[in-house]
Amino acid sequence: MRLLVLGGTGFVGGATVAEGVRRGWSVTVFNRGLHGGTPDGVQRLRGDRTAPGGLAALAGGEWDVVVDTWDGAPRAAFDAARRLVTSVGRYVYVSSGSVYAEPVEPGSDEDAEVVDAAADDDDGDYPRNKAGAERAVRAVFGERALLARAGLILGPGEDIGRLPWWLTRIARGGDVLAPGPVDLPVQYVDVRDLASWLLDAAAAGLGGAFNVVSRPGHTTMGELLDACVTVTGAGARLRWTPPEPILAAGVVPWNDLPIWVPLGHPYRWLQERDVTRVYAAGLTCRPVAETVADTWRWLREVGTVPARAGRPARAPVGLDPAREAALLAAAAA
Repeated sequence: MRLLVLGGTGFVGGATVAEGVRRGWSVTVFNRGLHGGTPDGVQRLRGDRTAPGGLAALAGGEWDVVVDTWDGAPRAAFDAARRLVTSVGRYVYVSSGSVYAEPVEPGSDEDAEVVDAAADDDDGDYPRNKAGAERAVRAVFGERALLARAGLILGPGEDIGRLPWWLTRIARGGDVLAPGPVDLPVQYVDVRDLASWLLDAAAAGLGGAFNVVSRPGHTTMGELLDACVTVTGAGARLRWTPPEPILAAGVVPWNDLPIWVPLGHPYRWLQERDVTRVYAAGLTCRPVAETVADTWRWLREVGTVPARAGRPARAPVGLDPAREAALLAAAAA
């Protein structure tokens, strides 16, 4: 199989390139050549998809599959799709569950309403950019378009820093504010399982939209944080705290305490999406202990969460130590 990855040096793109190489596929990446490297044997084409004539390096190429993780202006995805429509068999667009129009009911499937966005929009917020790019790819490739609406993505290489924040915090030891309940279900996908499914689905000729994330409750907050304690070996003490006092103190789920979204919260649907379709299409998800251990091993190698390749920086995640200390003191009192 001949694989083209637009980008290819970031979190999901890098994992997709690595999976293609592991399978023995012929792999090409297209990017500006400013960030990161590629494995031996991978062809690198240079170009800036946002610049006039920036897709010229793709001329004359032929591939079976293209994987695109773009999250900027939909127009750039539209331009890339139109450029590749006669030279690529299938277009895989890595989208997001953020495309669903709020309010979203927990347990919703891929037929839930999507935010309004146009294929040729110049830019918007993250949900509109992803939704517009979906429409662009589908408008050009039709049934040959696969829309992978990923959920929370964890694993080695994570450039947002959600799981790395927990690992780093727990590695410091001492009392750690653990947001309850301990058995709160968590839904996510390991980036390597995502990449593997993307290539399996493309090779099988699948099209349409899929919620690509584990089953709700694939793990729990307790299992996740216990795994962090185990792999770091820091002797940290998890102080499980009910959600009510944490929320009353103004702590923002998902951002201040990454991954955690308590029951009843308006964004709880981010951890409770229907995945019947993707599991029927072959998604398998490794145990949380493996994801945590491999992420910790990678984090110790690189030292810090890398910058997002070629994209604007996100606001940092994680709770300020002083706020955590105050919450722990209040809970103890």
